[in-house]
Parts: sequence; C-alpha cells; structure tokens
Amino acid sequence: MKRLLLFFCILATFSCGRSQPQKRHFLWIDASANFTSYADDADSIARDCARIAEMGFTDIVVDVRPTSGDVFFSSKVAPALTKVPAWFPGGEMGFRQRKGNFDYLRTFIDEGHKAGLRVHAGMNMMVGGWKYGNGTKEGMVFDDPEKADWCAVDLLPDGTLVSQADNPDVNGGVFLDPANPEVQEFLLSLLSEAASYEGLDGIVMDRCRYDDYAMDAGYSPAGKEAFSRYLGHEPERWPVFTEPGHIFLDKEPDELEVKWMTFRCKVIRDFVQKAVQTVHSTSPEVKLGVYVGAWFSEYYRSGVNWTSPSYPLMKEEPTFSWATAEYQATGFADLVDFMILGAYCSSDSIHGNKEKTMEGFAKLGAKRLCGDVPFYSGPDLGNEPGFRDGGKGDLIPEIVKTMDENSDGFFAFDLCHIRMFDYWDNFKK
Repeated sequence: MKRLLLFFCILATFSCGRSQPQKRHFLWIDASANFTSYADDADSIARDCARIAEMGFTDIVVDVRPTSGDVFFSSKVAPALTKVPAWFPGGEMGFRQRKGNFDYLRTFIDEGHKAGLRVHAGMNMMVGGWKYGNGTKEGMVFDDPEKADWCAVDLLPDGTLVSQADNPDVNGGVFLDPANPEVQEFLLSLLSEAASYEGLDGIVMDRCRYDDYAMDAGYSPAGKEAFSRYLGHEPERWPVFTEPGHIFLDKEPDELEVKWMTFRCKVIRDFVQKAVQTVHSTSPEVKLGVYVGAWFSEYYRSGVNWTSPSYPLMKEEPTFSWATAEYQATGFADLVDFMILGAYCSSDSIHGNKEKTMEGFAKLGAKRLCGDVPFYSGPDLGNEPGFRDGGKGDLIPEIVKTMDENSDGFFAFDLCHIRMFDYWDNFKK
C-alpha cells in the first residue's frame, strides 16, 4: 500500500512539474487608430512592443493594409499609404502624413522580436477605398481609374445596379468583388510581398469576404460571369435577390438563392486556398491566419463559411436548415494555419453557452471548427456596449481566463483602447 501511495505521489509531482503548452495571446494594432502614437517613430513602436510583452501578450497583429487599399510596407504592387486617417485628442478625426521611406512593418518585426513577440501582418483583403460622411473619398478605387471596375456592385432601392464607389448610401469601406480574377491576382501578389519580409511570423487576412451588410452584394459583370460558370448556364434571374438591401434571410431561400449563397462561399474558400498556397510557397515558415466574426449564425450574409467542412451545418445550426452538402463543403477551417474569432459583445456578456456571450462564442467556435485549426478568441474593448466609456479594467482578468479555458488562447481588439482607457496593468493580473 505504501508503495502504491509513493507511486501516486511521484506521479502527481511529475504531472504538476510538467510544462504545459503556453496559451497564445494576440493583440490587434489597427493602422488608423494607432498611427498618431507612432507616425514615423521607431522609438514609440519599440516602447509599446516592450509594454505589450510585459502585459502577457505573445503575438501582435499589425494592420499594414487598411481599407483604402494602400499599404504600410514595401510593395511594387500597391502604392504606399502616405495620408493616414487618424483620431486626434478630443476625438476629432483628421489625417496625418507618413514619410514614404519609413517601413512600418519592418520596424514592428524588428522591435517586436526584440521584445519577444511574434509579429503578424494584418491585411484587409476585399476592400479598396473609404468614403466619409462629409463626401471625402480615398483609396485605390478612386485614385486609379483602372481599378474602378473592381468594385462590388449593389442593388439600389429603385432596382438599378451601381458600383459601391458610386452608391450614395455607402459610407465606410468600399468593397471589391471577390469573384473578379484581377482582384484576386492583385491580392495574392500583395500577400506574396508581405510573406517575403524576413522574420515575419504570420499574416492575418481581415475582411476576406463580401460586404457585411448585403447578401446580394456581388452583382458585378465579373460576378455574373463566374456565377454562370458555376451554374453551367446564365442565372434565370439577375439580380438573384430581387429586393434590395437583404441583410438577413426573412424566408426559406429558393434553389437559385441557395446556389448564389453557396457560390459566394465557394469563391471565398477557393481564394483562401490560393492565399495559403501563395504564402507558403513564398515563405514556408510564415503562417497564414484569418480573422472572422464569431457570430457564425449570421455569417451567411457575408459570403463566408468559416467552419470545418466536416461540420454538419444542417443538423447543428437552426439558421442553416437550407444548407446543402455543397454549402457545407465550402468551409475553410481545414485550410488555414490559425484563426482569430472576434467574440464581440457587451461587457456584461462574458459567460454563457450561446452566441452573444464571449464564452458561448468560444465554445461554439470550438464545436464548429472540429479541431481543424487552432483558434484564438476575445473581445472588442472599445466599441461594444459597456466598453465604450472605459472603466472595465477589472473585467479583463476574468475575460482572459474565460477565453483561455475555451479556446487556444486570447485575442483583444485593439491596442488603441488599452491606451485610451489605461488598461495596461489590468492584463498583468
């Protein structure tokens, strides 16, 4: 009996002393929201990288292609971003000039590695311009006439089709048409250029989707041509959704509508596959990840199926009663090296088992991904209800613990909120 007890004591001691895999913690660094803190200042970047590492983060995602389509890294394909939209003290928005010879990505790689951080380039994909409420427009689709035809096309309330660049109702990001071969070729070239940066640990694709607010986005000539090839004939009606402004399904979709939604998800899956091949063939050591919103029950409207292709959608998801085996096969979790899930919800919704809670988002994410890919989940610390005025630092340790327990690690958006609300020390607890 004594020998048996001694055996268990030795086993317990060995188990307690065994090193466990470290949970990875990702911090997003948005381009515009943080540019006033960095501009062309390598010392400021070095200072914050050190502080970020001290907070317990292991990885940073540095936004180097904002929605305008211009870039913060050395590129022969896209112009350098020189006029950066930025927020100034007091909440006023304006622009700051960036020196063209300051390599933002190179600086973050060097200083991040000195601090012990892995560094990933964050790249907005299917966007190429930005429209402000005051009528100001910026970005490649406005600056380069040859790229104007790359825009997504919207259905207006009067039944006409119009480029997003010319849609009077669009403020914010101007989306490109993911089905356009020229758009894909351009984006793959950018991914290859970023992957060639020595020392870069990874790339995270953001907005790798159709417009967030319309299931009928994608009615460009290139989109119609690609959809016709997918069907094997021209669609019997165009646009497919004949009422403009579809945001959510309000009825059981008919066969053509299901085909249209499946086609859009297949376009994105096929592009993700090309992106993975491009990055890995350029630099095998660079990992390719993707950011998606964790609210999968609504994600059909963005033309994205981020689940595992083996996940039985029709059986498990009430929203997807119409999802065919062909739609299920558009899941791309098995393609990427890692995934970041934005578990965005209010500050009083940390715990739970369903969507709209951080814990529920993470638990459902694990179920939907079927172990195909490591994933990291977490909150928006500045834009969701309860977070907008700050003062939520005491919640951060519990949020981090909850995300670590239910996913492969923690993710936070964004550094600007940590700085704005002085959350630096809260992550150390």
